[in-house]
Amino acid sequence: MSTMEGQSASKYAEPNYLSATRGLKSWLLTLDHKRIGLLYLISTTVAFVIGGIFALLIRLELLQPGGQFMTSDQYNQVFTLHGAVMIFLFIIPATPAILGNFFLPMQIGAKDVAFPRLNLASWYVYMFGALFALYSMHTGAADTGWTFYTPYSTETTTSVISMTLGVLILGFSSIFTGLNFIVTVHKLRAPGMTWFKTPLFVWAIYATAIIQVLATPVLAITLVLLMLERAFGIGIFDPKMGGDPVLFQHFFWFYSHPAVYIMILPAMGIISEVIPVFAHRRIFGYKAIAYSSLAIAFISFLVWGHHMFVSGQSELAAAMFSLLTFLVAIPSGIKVFNWTATMYKGSLTFEPPMLYALSFLFLFAIGGLTGVFLGVLAVDVHVHDTYFVVAHFHYVMVGGSVMGFLAGLHYWWPKMFGRMYSLFWATVALVVIFIGFNLTFFPQFILGVRGMPRRYFDYLPKYEDLNVLSSLGGFLLLIGFGMVIVYLVLSLARGRAAGANPWGAATLEWSVGSPPPPNNFEQTPEVRHGPYDFDVVKPKRTYP
Repeated sequence: MSTMEGQSASKYAEPNYLSATRGLKSWLLTLDHKRIGLLYLISTTVAFVIGGIFALLIRLELLQPGGQFMTSDQYNQVFTLHGAVMIFLFIIPATPAILGNFFLPMQIGAKDVAFPRLNLASWYVYMFGALFALYSMHTGAADTGWTFYTPYSTETTTSVISMTLGVLILGFSSIFTGLNFIVTVHKLRAPGMTWFKTPLFVWAIYATAIIQVLATPVLAITLVLLMLERAFGIGIFDPKMGGDPVLFQHFFWFYSHPAVYIMILPAMGIISEVIPVFAHRRIFGYKAIAYSSLAIAFISFLVWGHHMFVSGQSELAAAMFSLLTFLVAIPSGIKVFNWTATMYKGSLTFEPPMLYALSFLFLFAIGGLTGVFLGVLAVDVHVHDTYFVVAHFHYVMVGGSVMGFLAGLHYWWPKMFGRMYSLFWATVALVVIFIGFNLTFFPQFILGVRGMPRRYFDYLPKYEDLNVLSSLGGFLLLIGFGMVIVYLVLSLARGRAAGANPWGAATLEWSVGSPPPPNNFEQTPEVRHGPYDFDVVKPKRTYP
């Protein structure tokens, strides 16, 4: 793919970005996009663990009917913290800030992002916002749900202002990252890298960045209005003061539905990288996948009203939003079709990244199809605010975003650290996670259809059996994710050297040593072929 192919991996073994400079100060003041990606990896992993603890507390409480160890108020605070931490501190930033930061510049042949200092600032803003949001736990954690719906959020005595201010600060980090990626892709692509020689992961991150820059300010304005109303009694959303609570829903979901694609588009980009490598075939329908990323970004701004079918909007508006919801499924379907076509007649190998990619396809298909169900007015009215919505949401967010992130983490881990993890334990952990996830959330589809409301502290005895299954699945998920953390950390000390290109991939990041050198490339590569032209590049696999 570039003039750098065929150069010895050993030439780039030392120095690498991990060992080039040492000391805590060198990390806290680093401008290296790869180190900043690792800072995000550490901080978002901590957030994931915290959010997971809250999830387990929820499932413990719902193991049986009746109060177990929490009051109803405490339960409301726990599920609010679970949602807010998982969405704003983990899923939204994880893939763009970790894998996007680390690999987007390398994939386009650049030495860094366009604005390295802004990149470091985005991490500090993220940390400040995270600490502010978590501080609210000690001052009466918010109990509004992660959506902060009015008028309750303006009336409750819990620390809504500190939580929403934390989310507001986190939004600036997201905007900084998105701006950086847009400029980097436009201005720093290597010579010869036209738009249609750009890896599909870059297309996905680019489309995500557009959403981050355009949608996040809407959330920021909404949260500022909420804080002003709560602090000074301004009648914007509170009907007792002449406000409109449905207006808050319009503002919130105008951001939050595009935010769903901030979470899922990067995962789709990862799948577009992993499947061709392990199918040993050029990606099918490259341009269709690239354009579908931009189409998803565009249509995502037009479908927010399907969250509000029962909120009193007009019948015409509901019908239009229902139609647009069906429309957004088309570009997603294009991606799934093309990934499947890439695997057709391919020479498939089933290392952990590919297994995670296949799990993504299975789980995201369920999440996507149930999303179409919820786009049907008659069905949505029946299952709105039930556990059917909870199950659908988690099949998209965990089955899609998190499984895609894990596929990318397992795919690029050898490049990031130069060490291989245990393929055996990675496969075992995947099986545990896959079974645990479906055991946790599939019963919730049935609970929802049977009428169990979401966010309830207690439930009728007729729902107990399915809740027991769901809680058992939650503990399996705990075991599976714990295994992932353990074997990845152990690989840093005990893993075998991975070599420059352990999977036999053809994109630019695999043409340098593992871990990569501080400036990525000794000289700017000249791109002559597409990112998936395996038959032309003939990359050499360096791990048995």
